[in-house]
Amino acid sequence: MHPNTAPLAERMRPHALNDYVGQEKLVGPNGPLRRAIESNTIPSLILWGPPGVGKTTLAFLIAEATKRPFHSLSAVSSGVKDLREILNRPMGLFSPILFIDEIHRYNKSQQDALLGAVEKGQITLIGATTENPSFEVNSALLSRCQVYILEALGEKELRELVERALEKDSWLKQKSITFESYDALFRLSGGDGRKLLNLLELVVMGEGAKESISITDELVTEIAQQSMARYDKSGEQHYDIISAFIKSLRGGDPNAALYWMARMIVAGEDPVFIARRMLIMASEDIGNANPTAMIVANACIQAVKAIGYPECRIILSQVAVYLATSPKSNASYLAIDQAIALAEKTAHLPVPLALRNAPTKLLKQIGYGKDYKYSHNYEGNFTRQNFLPEEIQGTPIYKPGHNAREEEIRKRLAQWWGEWYGY
Repeated sequence: MHPNTAPLAERMRPHALNDYVGQEKLVGPNGPLRRAIESNTIPSLILWGPPGVGKTTLAFLIAEATKRPFHSLSAVSSGVKDLREILNRPMGLFSPILFIDEIHRYNKSQQDALLGAVEKGQITLIGATTENPSFEVNSALLSRCQVYILEALGEKELRELVERALEKDSWLKQKSITFESYDALFRLSGGDGRKLLNLLELVVMGEGAKESISITDELVTEIAQQSMARYDKSGEQHYDIISAFIKSLRGGDPNAALYWMARMIVAGEDPVFIARRMLIMASEDIGNANPTAMIVANACIQAVKAIGYPECRIILSQVAVYLATSPKSNASYLAIDQAIALAEKTAHLPVPLALRNAPTKLLKQIGYGKDYKYSHNYEGNFTRQNFLPEEIQGTPIYKPGHNAREEEIRKRLAQWWGEWYGY
């Protein structure tokens, strides 16, 4: 009978560094992180690697080995209030370790809340992320942390995990388990130790009360297919699959986009959620290369709301294929971020007098609206004049993408503004 306890992967989580499997380059006898742990000189750090390679476990082991207070937060469910509550606690001889899982999900203000504490040594931050920290962690925080890259587990490490589970887990030890082949188990786990152990447990559970179990590739594949559609709408897989879907659309692969969308549909994902993400993508990644994409994506939301499953899958499919095969440009997306950054630095600059509103006689007398040129009074409905504060005149913000439509925009802008903005 299966014990009513945590999943196998959790039961097998090691409690000593010597029992940790994988990442030999980092925590092996001569690894840089092993040396830092043994000398108790742990810097704030970011652990970057795919799921199931030991990021969370390594954070726990670091705290255990260095005997430091340990606090853990998930970026999915915590915010600045939770951070401040931990940061306001008294500090002992050594700075406590604050582990933040999925740190890439913190927004800029949440990440900024960590800066002072990290810089002053009030905490030792350990962040875990599956995303490239160069893009997902703000540069100020990243510059204060050491980044360690964790790799997917290889066949040797995966086999060691299986053998250790069969040897040490009290429930598995009650059974006689043999393997005809490890191939399907290793292949389907994809280098993810947590997935490997949980799949092993599913296979053994699927054999019921049998005391002797022979694990074959066919048995593993059958069990995996039965559980593949399981999908936690609030958990890690939810975010990973929508991320894969959007990246497939952005990358122009309609086949992959449809596959990841089908994974969400099979799992019962809200079709409006899928449609909304496509609307964001249509603006962020297609933009003015094909402005119709945003109209199509917006219509998709309305149609999905009106029809619902199962028929709305057809509409979702049509729009996903349209977006994946559309020309791409993120020029407008980059432009607004650059404009916001510039605005934050130059919010003190006044609006040029010529551009100011002059509803009263007094305002006109002091120069509001003076020398403004009404574009429609000129040939081609255009005349060159400065619309930015003098201090930032000629600062390029919008840079058209390299596609047919924006090349035409570039030519027109070059004709009008080339010498000022460098078009």
